[in-house]
Order: sequence, then C-alpha cells, then structure tokens
Amino acid sequence: MKTIRVALRSRSYDICIGSGLLKTCGAALKKLHVGTDAVVITNRRLSGLYGTRLRSTLRRSGFSVRFEIVPDSEKAKSIGIATRLLTKLAAYDVRRRVFIIALGGGVVGDLAGFVAATYKRGIPYVQIPTTLLAQVDSAIGGKVAVDLTVAKNLAGAFYQPRLVISDISLIKTLPPRQVRSGMAEIIKYGVIKDPKLFRFLETGCLKVLKLDRGALEYVIATSSRIKAAVVAKDEFDRTGARVILNYGHTIGHAIEAASGYSDRFSHGEAVAIGMAAASRISEALGILKKTDADRIEALLKRTGLPVKAEGLKPAAMYGAHLHDKKFVRGTNRFVLPVKIGMVRVVEGVPERIVKSAIRELVR
Repeated sequence: MKTIRVALRSRSYDICIGSGLLKTCGAALKKLHVGTDAVVITNRRLSGLYGTRLRSTLRRSGFSVRFEIVPDSEKAKSIGIATRLLTKLAAYDVRRRVFIIALGGGVVGDLAGFVAATYKRGIPYVQIPTTLLAQVDSAIGGKVAVDLTVAKNLAGAFYQPRLVISDISLIKTLPPRQVRSGMAEIIKYGVIKDPKLFRFLETGCLKVLKLDRGALEYVIATSSRIKAAVVAKDEFDRTGARVILNYGHTIGHAIEAASGYSDRFSHGEAVAIGMAAASRISEALGILKKTDADRIEALLKRTGLPVKAEGLKPAAMYGAHLHDKKFVRGTNRFVLPVKIGMVRVVEGVPERIVKSAIRELVR
C-alpha cells in the first residue's frame, strides 16, 4: 500500500492506494475515531457489488452501518437529493455518532461531501472512490458541491475528508468508457505539472486502459501526489495556485451544461474536449507551440477520448461557459498550457478566440 499525505495542518489526511483495501477499511476507520455509526451513500449498482463486503468489515470493527441509495447519474448531484439525504440523516441521528462514507465515483463523492459539510455544520466523512477519475481527482482536495440548473457545482463548500481509500481492485469492474474518462484527468496532470507522466502515457496509456496493476498504481499515485501538493498550497482556492487543476474544465463544464448533463458526454470526455480547446486557444494566443498542442490532442485520441463536441450548439456552449466560477469581476479566466508540464492562468482571452475555439469543436 502507498500512502500520500495531504498536508493541511489540523485538516490533514491520508490517501491510501493499493489493492484489496476495502476488506480492511474498518480497522483503518477505527483508528481515526470518526464516529460509531456509518452512513454509506452510494448507488444501487455499487451497493450490489461492494455493499456486503463493506458492511462486513465495518461491523467487525464495531460500527453500525446504514446505506442510503442515490441515482446512478449526474442528476444525483442536486439540491433535491441533498435535501432528502439531510432529512433522512436527521431522522436517523438520534443518540448516535454519525459519519458518512462516500462509496462511488465523483458524483457520489461530491454529493456525500456536500451533505457531510452542511449537516450540523460539518460531520466527518470518508471517501472510497470506485472510479479511476475519482481516485486521481475528485475524491482528493475537499471540493464538494451539487449542481444548479444553469451550471455545475454552483452550490458547494471546501470540506476535507478524514481519509481517502483508493482501492485499485474496485476499478476492475469499470466499463471501458469510465476508465477512459479517468484517463482525461491523468493526462491533465501530465500537462499541468509532470512531463515525465505525460511521456509515460504517450507510450503506456494502453497498459492503463487494460488495467495493468503496475501502470495503474503509478498513474494513480503520481496524480494523487500532484493534486495533494497543489491542494496543500491553496486549500481554499485563494492564492491562484489551485486554479491550474481546472485545465480543460472551463469549456468542459460548458459542454456538460449544453448537453443537459446527459450521458452524451461523461465528465472526463467533456474535460478532454476542453483540454483540446484550451490548447488551441493557447496556440492562437502564441503561448503554446503547435507541436505541443498536437501532442496533447494525439494523446487524447490515442486514449480513445473525444476532442470534438459534434452536435452541440456553439451559442449554448458559449452561454454556459459565462457561468464558470473562474470568471473574475466579469472577465474570463482560462488555464492554458505553455508547454507540456507547465500552464498559465490567462485572464481576458478575446471573445473572438473563445468563440472560434468553440465553433471548431462542433465541426
């Protein structure tokens, strides 16, 4: 097992990476003194796959266990679902020491974290991410949120988990599309911080896609270290250090909104298209060399990720991107690559360049 520390003073916690960790998580949680009554938020499919195993290890360690089932889609990240969970939690929490376990991908993790952050102004929660994307990105860093109609993640908080348990064996049940979706975030880390990781992916991405254990451990641990270091520098997104993690997300979130948060584009697929668009914007501004823009696009394609958003309306995408949280005083702000391994935050990208990049996505 590999352990990576997210260093946040009194809010510090570990990311544990290995195979078979679900079987021993009860003992790990016992040491944290998070409470006595576990409320596991998950979806029906994951409850069927892992519920018995998780319930057993928790009970062996002396915890009571209650499961709350939410929809298996982005629609679970809504104010309505969050309110339902908060109401049920309040009814259950009588003479108990409740804590939350998020068993699932990014949707479940964001929703469960939001509920944990808002119930009684904060109760402990633990992330057990079951997707590659969640293990390398969304489960780490404490950004929790639900979606509003106009855009993703507009209602949220910074609220750190007490532990992240990244059990690589859970990824074995993922469909290929979800594995590819996680690869988008891993490629992101290579572009923003680690040219060595990017080079590994250029030759070894197929090993990751085939769920080779050594390749998985390397990319998950490397990505987790990068995110942990960035979060430690800028936990609350105040200094600007953390904004680099949003490379590809400005246009990516606009794609998700313009497609009605349907399954037409997964989060990773939308981010992949957003990264390709950001690279072309950077190239148009004379910041990024064409050779590096081509390398980024080629790796996305080699991984099986889309670089186009055919069928969406440019006006809808442009309108959605105006709601992006990275706007400052009404001015757009993009994370743009300078070269492989380095990005820059650029404000005030000309509207014509943004619109041109969006139009190019739908051709």
